[in-house]
Amino acid sequence: MSITQKGEELHFDENQFIVSKTDLKGRITYANDLFIQISGFKEQELIGTPHNILRHPDMPRAIFKLLWDRVQAGKEVFAYVKNKTKNNKYYWVHAYITPIVDTKTQQLIGYHSVRRSPSAKGLEVIAPLYQKMLQAEEQGGIQASTALLDNTLSQLKVSYDAFILSHE
Repeated sequence: MSITQKGEELHFDENQFIVSKTDLKGRITYANDLFIQISGFKEQELIGTPHNILRHPDMPRAIFKLLWDRVQAGKEVFAYVKNKTKNNKYYWVHAYITPIVDTKTQQLIGYHSVRRSPSAKGLEVIAPLYQKMLQAEEQGGIQASTALLDNTLSQLKVSYDAFILSHE
């Protein structure tokens, strides 16, 4: 595995994938080796811990609400996410999150996330948008941040999914 560091930011090879699974409450039930290595945590520190242990303060709450709303409704979702490590470094990912459904009962039993290295082009668009969303949250809460995202998408005449996928 090749993880490189530039300042406080960690990068991983574009051909590598961070994989995790969580239960319905977002507690980690599986973490692959790259996830363990880049996070700086030991496997036993991650398993059973809420996935938001990696939540970076630069991430708008509105993005996590959107992610949770989608996967809890049984839908897949793509997103750019900035995570923090145990040692307060950070790394960006382009995440693909899907619900895990029990094939026998058709009941939702957890979530599966595959993350890859994001494109520089995508981050040039996403990082400033997230900054604006954070400012909106500071002034008007999660509703203001969500409204800013919705207005941005409306002005661009694209759906959230089309917006994210067009910046891969």
